[in-house]
Amino acid sequence: MNMDLSPKFPATFTETEAGVYYHWAAADSHVLGEAKVAAGKLVLKPQGFALPHYADCSKVGYVLEGKCGVALRIPGINTKENMGYIGVKKGDVLPIPCGSVSSWYNYGDSDVVIIFMADATKAYVAGEITYFLLTGQQGHLRAFSPEFIAKTYQINADKAKNLVGSQKGVLLIKLSEEEARKIPNPNEEVSNILSHNMDASQPDVEVDNGGKLTTIKGTEFPLLEQVGIDVSRLVLESCATRAPSYATESQVCYIAKGSGEVQIVGINGKLVLNTKVETGQLFVVPKLFAVVVSADEQGIELVSIVTSTRAVVGEIGGKNSVLKTIPSILQMSFNVSQESTQHFLQMLETATILVPAMNLY
Repeated sequence: MNMDLSPKFPATFTETEAGVYYHWAAADSHVLGEAKVAAGKLVLKPQGFALPHYADCSKVGYVLEGKCGVALRIPGINTKENMGYIGVKKGDVLPIPCGSVSSWYNYGDSDVVIIFMADATKAYVAGEITYFLLTGQQGHLRAFSPEFIAKTYQINADKAKNLVGSQKGVLLIKLSEEEARKIPNPNEEVSNILSHNMDASQPDVEVDNGGKLTTIKGTEFPLLEQVGIDVSRLVLESCATRAPSYATESQVCYIAKGSGEVQIVGINGKLVLNTKVETGQLFVVPKLFAVVVSADEQGIELVSIVTSTRAVVGEIGGKNSVLKTIPSILQMSFNVSQESTQHFLQMLETATILVPAMNLY
């Protein structure tokens, strides 16, 4: 079973004066399709506006830089929260269920950068997110005949043509100063319901000189449960290491900052990836493959998803290691002395999955 798991940078999908949308194409990384996951990245410049759209995948957006407003509408839920205009900022996680309509506006004075990672199990194109626009040159409404638009919205034909034909942009447009002033301030109360800030969450693991591991699960964030995704952020200090682990579902990992080394072991104990990774790259860990991450001198920050809210993570290192068993079984498994086995078990009792830099020689 040969898989190319090498980390990839995204390709430009569309670019205008308002910003850029990048995507990871399945043709460039076949493992995306095989693992049924997908990803994209949005960079919106100040006053940049992403026209209303929906996608064929449930996904999460993680804000890497900046802040922006999001109008999110989830079909079938007619509550005040579901029709709100919310604000998201650096560190926020925003789940977006499949078919939900969203539009994005950068009301700040610097670029906003958002990474989207998706469960592409039901995607039209394996390993990619397909978007459907509602307005603009490629919008659904423009494609329908003016007669149907007129009947739908109870207006005359001329008004129908004007309604769907005036917007000349495709996906990303830049608002004028006058247009920008018409956009209201985000609803902070609703923001706290629909999004969750990673920085405000208590780390699951925190080790001095090692780093932090924070996971947001669907059990504590209902909208995340609806999209069926768990989100984690791993921050490793200089030369620290995240001990080997595996998950019962595929993982998508994006390097948000820094650089380091990644090793992945797959079927038959084969080392299938041993490479450097850097800011802006994305890689996939297939289900049940074991992965270890080690930071370079400047450290590394990694954002990842697991495509199930009920996935189990098996720790190979640390005090909760799956290797912890009765001494005789462990001794036979490693074929080492009883003394070595006892020392190994003693080390596991005090070990952590985030290991600070250490001199091995």
